[in-house]
Amino acid sequence: QVQLVESGGGLVQAGGSLRLSCTASGRTFNNYVINWLRQAPGKEHEFVAAIIWSNDRTFYGDSVKGRFTISRAINTVFLQMDSLKPEDTAVYYCAARDVRHSNSDPYDYWGQGTQVTVSS
Repeated sequence: QVQLVESGGGLVQAGGSLRLSCTASGRTFNNYVINWLRQAPGKEHEFVAAIIWSNDRTFYGDSVKGRFTISRAINTVFLQMDSLKPEDTAVYYCAARDVRHSNSDPYDYWGQGTQVTVSS
């Protein structure tokens, strides 16, 4: 059974840092892109960052460039979040998509999400 499990969310003051983890199991992800997405109350999912598992190439949403860093270990993808702002408050999800699919295709796997709250 394929699983993506997020952890590391919590409450932090503006300007602080958090590191989220997405642990993958149940299959190899060599042909996948692992994405971090977030959803604030009343809003749609927003792309945050992505990493191609096979070559570690990374991508970032405009709102987090220069503040967030995505990286990968053996079976875990990390999202280091620095200089956090209240507008970063959201549920953060990791999601995997086959690298051969287009960005408009649905994600193949989702995690359950972890709450990040940034107080002002």
